[in-house]
Amino acid sequence: MSAIKSVAALLRVVIIKPSKYSIRGYVERFRRGFMPNSTIPYIRSMTPQFVDDVRIETHAIDEYMQTDLDYLNLLRDPDQPTLLALVGVQSHQFHRALDLSAYARANGVRHCVIGGPHPMTCDTTMLQNRGVSFALAEAEMVWSQILRDAIAGELQPVYGRDRRWAEELQAPVLIAPSKRDLRRYVVPMLGIYPARGCPFTCNFCSVIKIAGRQIRSQSISTTLESLRNAKAAGVRLVMFTSDNFNKYGEAKELLNEMIAQDLRMPFFAQCDTQVARQEELVSLMGRAGCFEMFVGVESFNRKTLLGAHKAQNHPNTYGEIVNLCRKYGIVSHFSNIIGFPEDTATSIHEHLDVLCGLAPDVASFYILCPLPGTEQYDQFLAAGCILEPNLDRFDGTVPTWRHPNLSAHELQELLFSCYRRFYSTGRILSGAFRSFATGKLGSLISYLGNPLFSRFVAAKRMHPMSGGVFRVSIDSVADYRELRKKQFGFELVPLPESLQLSKADADLNRRARISI
Repeated sequence: MSAIKSVAALLRVVIIKPSKYSIRGYVERFRRGFMPNSTIPYIRSMTPQFVDDVRIETHAIDEYMQTDLDYLNLLRDPDQPTLLALVGVQSHQFHRALDLSAYARANGVRHCVIGGPHPMTCDTTMLQNRGVSFALAEAEMVWSQILRDAIAGELQPVYGRDRRWAEELQAPVLIAPSKRDLRRYVVPMLGIYPARGCPFTCNFCSVIKIAGRQIRSQSISTTLESLRNAKAAGVRLVMFTSDNFNKYGEAKELLNEMIAQDLRMPFFAQCDTQVARQEELVSLMGRAGCFEMFVGVESFNRKTLLGAHKAQNHPNTYGEIVNLCRKYGIVSHFSNIIGFPEDTATSIHEHLDVLCGLAPDVASFYILCPLPGTEQYDQFLAAGCILEPNLDRFDGTVPTWRHPNLSAHELQELLFSCYRRFYSTGRILSGAFRSFATGKLGSLISYLGNPLFSRFVAAKRMHPMSGGVFRVSIDSVADYRELRKKQFGFELVPLPESLQLSKADADLNRRARISI
């Protein structure tokens, strides 16, 4: 009989999306969030109430939105068998995930596992076999075994070593967050994954390393049932978190069913720039409730795009995307990267001039960041260009490498200058007029709320996409530093090598096909 069954037929599962440490060392927390994390409800919905005769008691926490430390009490009961799962962990959240694991271990929690983009794409060998497990694969492939091993009394050091993703998604119907959790966000929103994967090979992006190049979709019935649950729970907006909604083969069928079944909830979707040639799809998206389309335009310099392996982007089509969105009542959101190796202060200002001329409704800006696990990271690391030793900084908001033409200070100044110039007073007033003219909640947020907030926080030298509003500081890296060193032997984890794909994963990537 297992240790758990002999004490109590109960396993407490604590699912935490860890926050990150700010430049000042404080944990990033906000009284209100913008976009909810999609991984938390996904993993929670995958977790059964019982495994055999053992009851599973599930708690789900988004650390960005926790303005007290009461949830740490769940990790302070050595007599209660507990599994701590740190989920969706990106490189800039990795230290925080390690610290929470070290805290849990110090307080008697025997089972801790860290999963997400960082352990899936970066070599964690130096941290393995130190009392914390790592999930190197998608949750669908390993979560059930992790639960069973926790019940049996011992986790394996690593899960998913031989296969990072499955050829077909076996996705759960999402259980919507409680009204209490939804109130933590500016607008009650839920993230849903209709499909996963990206067929392109951008060298700065980690998506193809964590989700593959093959577009894999969940069943339409699963997505529709998740939408019903969301609507019944009081969710007001939906975020389709697929990276290329316009590459999702069943997109039109899903949208038609949303219309036919009266499930037209306002939704946000991300598309690649080839959506410029898909007017029929854009029209259908507008009729089904799409209020905003996020597009990674990144640069207007074709040579720069080719150098980043983003050959699918043709800047002469960007204006067509703005016009299509405007025609069908969808807010156009262009994402821009500054600080490509060829960039200068002059070229960045010219980029902004062109962007303002095209006049997408919303724009976001990021400093080029060689994300650990990507092809670009490997190149920059081998060339000795990466200057930042702290993984907390690898989030696209601060310089982390030696730029050939711009200092770190200049890049920071240009980042905030882009926000201030794009969100001019005239643009804000124009957006206010459009938002009140539509009378739609999504439009109000995108046309008015986003510009006002972006202009305000950029003036305070904070990145608008940092997570929410009204920052709260209640703990810091100093509270966990010694625990980290004791558990893992490092104050700062050394910059990692990339984790190579298995043969099975590489073969699946090679079979990917690009189509529109």
